[in-house]
Amino acid sequence: MSLKSERRGIHVDQSELLCKKGCGYYGNPAWQGFCSKCWREEYHKARQKQIQEDWELAERLQREEEEAFASSHSTQGAQSLTFSKFEEKKTNEKTRKVTTVKKFFSASSRTGAKKVAQEKNLKQGQLGRERNADNILRDLKEIFTPSWELASPTEVLAGKLREIQEAKAPSPSIHRQASIETDRVSKEFIEFLKTYHKPGQDIYKQCKMFLEAMHHKRELSIEEQSECAQDFYQNVAEKLQTRWKVSPERVEKAMDQIEKYIMTRLYKYVFCPETTDDEKKDLVVQKRIRALHWVTPQMLCVPVNEEIPEVSDMVVKAITDIIEMDSKRVPRDKLACITKCSKHIFNAIKITKNEPASADDFLPTLIYIVLKGNPPRLQSNIQYITRFCNPSRLMTGEDGYYFTNLCCAVAFIEKLDAQSLNLSQEDFDRYMSGQTSPKKQESENWSPDVCLGVKQMYKNLDLLSQLNERQERIVSEAKKLERDLIDWTDGITKEVQDIVEKYPLEIKPKNQALAAIDSENVENDKLPPPLQPQVYAG
Repeated sequence: MSLKSERRGIHVDQSELLCKKGCGYYGNPAWQGFCSKCWREEYHKARQKQIQEDWELAERLQREEEEAFASSHSTQGAQSLTFSKFEEKKTNEKTRKVTTVKKFFSASSRTGAKKVAQEKNLKQGQLGRERNADNILRDLKEIFTPSWELASPTEVLAGKLREIQEAKAPSPSIHRQASIETDRVSKEFIEFLKTYHKPGQDIYKQCKMFLEAMHHKRELSIEEQSECAQDFYQNVAEKLQTRWKVSPERVEKAMDQIEKYIMTRLYKYVFCPETTDDEKKDLVVQKRIRALHWVTPQMLCVPVNEEIPEVSDMVVKAITDIIEMDSKRVPRDKLACITKCSKHIFNAIKITKNEPASADDFLPTLIYIVLKGNPPRLQSNIQYITRFCNPSRLMTGEDGYYFTNLCCAVAFIEKLDAQSLNLSQEDFDRYMSGQTSPKKQESENWSPDVCLGVKQMYKNLDLLSQLNERQERIVSEAKKLERDLIDWTDGITKEVQDIVEKYPLEIKPKNQALAAIDSENVENDKLPPPLQPQVYAG
């Protein structure tokens, strides 16, 4: 039917999950379809281009202001009052040019925002040309600066106050729990590094130096901190392979432990930081999922029958795993939750269809699980994994495949419309507004005069019919199992008989006892007679 073919629009081709640059690794919507490696290359190119354009802009504005000042100085140089005003203007211009360049290349978006606020307070009486130049610079900064680096002075001040309050009065239970986990991870990390001997000592020193460096880089944007972490992963992995000649399997294990050690300590600083809009995106996604509570598995063509107890258990486990992701602190552990959730989904599809699940069935079911579970802080967890997970895990392997599908599922939910669910726009709008729901439409088929008891009776009859079908299916499977056992027994018996006929058992007669040494020699009478004792007289 055309209905089914239209609903299959959720299908995502395998090639669409790969990096759009064609390197063969898995891409990510957070990286604009690139893999981690290609995204970093593109990011560095764009960053260098931005720095070059900012320098050119700053130099051009400086030349224009110097020419304007020179022309004004030549026409009004005879007036001492005007000259003193120009001297003041020149001093202000030099100060503004220095702060403008610093603002472009400041390491912290917060510090830049503070300087902008100070400049506005100090330069309220400047000429219209200066205000125009400031507006141009501000617009260009908004264009070239990513959205996560933009912050108003009020937001920065509020964030600072919150950080101070949290530092002064942390929650005792949370602090105690984090401290216990940190100590446990430290002991496990040290015990693990003992198996690497001298490379382990070098790894531990580098990790301590990196954590110390990250402590001094908390004012950087989250993207710059992510770049530092990714560079650290890459440098340590290369050193283990080239300098210490560690096998790839041990390198992977070492990188997992390194990630666990450093991210357990950095989690509270880099997960959903105040300088980003991750929390705002979380609220938007949660509100969107709540509004889509009416979406049914049939609308998404989900090949899962939750009336089967085993399938229902798998669905519950999948939802539990995707929700549990938020409680983990290490990116690898969050990825493990996604992987477990995905495997439960594949098992549920396999039980329902009595055949191995395909990738075409997996994505709609994952979308349904996300809609039904509504995981907390979903966008923050995705961004955290994207920024601070070992990139090799996201580019290849089953973890990378499942994570890429989860990103696609979230993107589909954000853009879900009437056509995606094969609904009319009117029905979709009514469902979204809460005026009605697909479940209520089923009850509208009943006459208003029908009492609730009759409706309940028919529901019970329908349930009994389903139970009868399940019972018949169980009896059929039991008979099939009985036939299989009989056939197996007959087959074993026949094989044994064939072997006995092919190799019959021969019973040989018992061997006769050997003749005694002193018995008469019948066969050879040529032997001399035995010696007889003789008596000699002495």
